[in-house]
Amino acid sequence: MDAIPLSAQSAILVALLALSGFFSMAETAMMAANRYRLRSAANQGSRGARLALDLLDQTDKLLGIILLFNNLVNAASATLVSVITIQLFGSEEWVLGVSTLAVTFLILVFAEITPKVIGANHANRLACFVSYPLSGLLKSLYFVVWFVNLFVAGLLRLLRLSPNASQDAHSLSTEELRMMVLESGAFIPPKHRSILVNLFELEDITVEDVMMPRSQIEAVNIAEPIDVIQGHLATCYHTRLPVFDGEMNAVIGILHVRRILGQTLDHSLSAADIRGMLSKPYFIPASTPVYSQLQFFQENRERLGLVVDEYGELLGLVTLEDIIEELIGKFTTSAPDAADKLTWREDGSVIVDGSQHLRNLNRRLGLNLPVDGPKTLNGLLLEHLQDIPEAGVSVKIAGIPIEVVQAEDRRIKNVRIFRSAAKKSP
Repeated sequence: MDAIPLSAQSAILVALLALSGFFSMAETAMMAANRYRLRSAANQGSRGARLALDLLDQTDKLLGIILLFNNLVNAASATLVSVITIQLFGSEEWVLGVSTLAVTFLILVFAEITPKVIGANHANRLACFVSYPLSGLLKSLYFVVWFVNLFVAGLLRLLRLSPNASQDAHSLSTEELRMMVLESGAFIPPKHRSILVNLFELEDITVEDVMMPRSQIEAVNIAEPIDVIQGHLATCYHTRLPVFDGEMNAVIGILHVRRILGQTLDHSLSAADIRGMLSKPYFIPASTPVYSQLQFFQENRERLGLVVDEYGELLGLVTLEDIIEELIGKFTTSAPDAADKLTWREDGSVIVDGSQHLRNLNRRLGLNLPVDGPKTLNGLLLEHLQDIPEAGVSVKIAGIPIEVVQAEDRRIKNVRIFRSAAKKSP
């Protein structure tokens, strides 16, 4: 080493520190890179991204080649700093101590911390570039890395750890995917983000959460006089109506209102004519997940189903549009609904029908009412009060003040919700 000029030794030291910094940066960049972005770039034709994914699929060999060179370079740097220090200041003990401190500082600042910060902040871009030299080094020194990894694999077996456990660590659960969508920021438009989040929630809600309650179903009673039925059909909002005989649980079929038009043009309508136009009713258990029901509608070519409980009692009605609205929001072409009037007044309150679904109230008014029990506001209040309240009774649920405005026929008809303690709509 004495034959090599001090300036050349200093240049070699700088080169060694630069190499060490490169391998430190490469290690951090490869480990911090987003595999899904790399896969997207690879699908678009990026060769660097494909090489990076190939390296990440063999993490043990990737780390082996990086750490092999990093440790060799660091050891060479430490030795060279000691040689330069001895040449300048002699071989006394304090000189060796100073050289140790100096090489530690140089490696920490220039070969470890700074490169790793850069690698972490620009991981996806750097991973595509560093994959080229790393792939070449791995191919040229594959045997050395393989030999070292034999001992690594043996040690992992002794510790009862799987060397391939990292493969499963990069698979995402539904909740993790949901959080990625929520934190996507400007990458996904707000409307698209809302649809994706609603799609994840379809597995957690049932048709009972989105159905129209029995009390709001527009239906035809075949036992009524024909002029009453005709008046009902002339003013109905829907093209398909359930038809029952006497009482709601006795549904005998589904009537397509358009079929009535041709019949009424030819001659007068009769109950027998209506019975002849009915299609078979389609019944759905209340506990059916909404996502499964969407598939059932598609497979059975149905658009409307009657929701029943475990005893066969009619609970409500759900349509294909109800499920789609859970994904993309309310249709402007829907029939008039009390939910359309859900807006805060100037005094910070809103009058709400007791039959409103809690999920819809939470979405429209920015509330946080519990939805793991009763599905409607009426059910929530009755469960909370354990009695049918009189007008004027006030309660606070989930920090939201609620006042009963009108109660009749064993149910709460109207309530007033106050905004003061409620969460504001986003």
